[in-house]
Formats: sequence, structure tokens, C-alpha cells
Amino acid sequence: MLDKIVLDSPETQGRRISMSNTAVKSIILVHGGFVDGSGWEGVYKVLKRDGYKVSVVQNPTNSLADDVAVTKRAIAAADGDVILVGHSYGGVVVTEAGSDPKVAGLVYITAFAPDQGESVAKLIANPPPGAPVPPILPPQDGFLLLDRTKFAASFAADVKPELADFMADSQVPWGLDALGGEVTVPAWKSKPSWYLVATDDKMIPVPAQRMMAKRACAKTVDQPGSHAVYVSQPEAVAAVIKETAKGVSKGE
Repeated sequence: MLDKIVLDSPETQGRRISMSNTAVKSIILVHGGFVDGSGWEGVYKVLKRDGYKVSVVQNPTNSLADDVAVTKRAIAAADGDVILVGHSYGGVVVTEAGSDPKVAGLVYITAFAPDQGESVAKLIANPPPGAPVPPILPPQDGFLLLDRTKFAASFAADVKPELADFMADSQVPWGLDALGGEVTVPAWKSKPSWYLVATDDKMIPVPAQRMMAKRACAKTVDQPGSHAVYVSQPEAVAAVIKETAKGVSKGE
């Protein structure tokens, strides 16, 4: 069983009451930086098996504005209300795109959940002493990559070695305009949110994850796993997404 830490407030209770009682069956999965949507395959299969309609967004990760536009097109094409799920930088995308009226709830998978005016660049600017430092190489032509030799240890420590090597070698360059893209209106201020904390994450420090989850008044689940927990633990990640879909359907 997942270890649930529920963080309730009058604000989150009000959000849940405002949601429709109609069952939410459409899920949209948004990837983060350095990777593409293929990493969601395991989660996708679990959700499809359990009767959900699932779309996987392929963000170019050139800029936040571009990624929000691509995600909004996926929202518009979805059948009915949707649960919007973001991993890592994808959390910034869903925070900005999630104010769309079709979005019934948000799920952050070891993701950034910025407040107004925040970006990934601002959130990682001053790491606490002893916090893991992602092995991001100096930018080239306005794009970032992780050091391939350190990719597995920092991003995908619990992923099968051959798959972690493939992820390292197939990285998608992450644009500085995406890293620095600032959120205007955080969707978590008006939508019910869930957050999966990956307790072995070496990319986003666990205390930072907890801070963002608490600030967003998110229902929070602890899950042992690396930053690539959505790849290594698809059943656990899908369980949080299904809980969100059921929770917003019931107005919880």
C-alpha cells in the first residue's frame, strides 16, 4: 500500500466541493525535461487497462509557452474533463495550462509546482547545503543536457541499466526558455491537486518536493523511487492518478 500523507485546508476543501460529480476518465500525461513522452508507456498501459482514455503530450521543451500551447491542444482534443499529470518540468507546464476549464484535477509526479512568477530556474537557484546537484552540462546554443555518465545515478537509479543507458543516450535538449519560463496563474490555486514524492530522487530534493506539495495543498503520497519513478514504478504512479480521477469525481 502507498503511504498517504493528506494535507487538508479549507481552501482545498472548497476546491473539491466545486468539482463536478461526473466521472473523469480522460488522462493527459506531460513529460519533463531531457526526455520525451515515451517514458510514460508503463503508466499509459496500466491506465488503459483500467478503462481510462489516455493522451501523452510530446512537448518540444524549447520554451514554456510552446509546451503550454501543445498541452492545451491535447486538453481541447480530450473527451470531457481531464486529469492533467506532469513529471518534473512537466509540473510547470500543467501548473500553467491547468487553469483550462476542462481540467478537473492536477497530479504532480516528483514535479515542480511553481507559484506565480516562479520558474524552474528560480526554484533550483539556491539549493540547501548537502542537496543533490543535477549533473547539468553548460548550455550549448541555448539548450541543456545531462552528463550521460551521471544520468543513471541522478535521474534513473532504479531503472534497468540498459534502459537508463538508452534514456541517457536519447536525451531531448532542454531549452533555456523552458527552464526560465515563469508561471502566470498557478492552476493549483483553483484546482484540486495530488503530489507523488519520490523519496530517492536525486534531481529534485525531497524537502523541496514536500514544500511545493504543501504549498499547493496537495494530497501527498510517498513512493520509494528515483526521479524516473514514473518509468520504474508505473503501477504506483498510475494508482495516484486513478485516485485523483476518483477523488475529483466524488468531489473529495
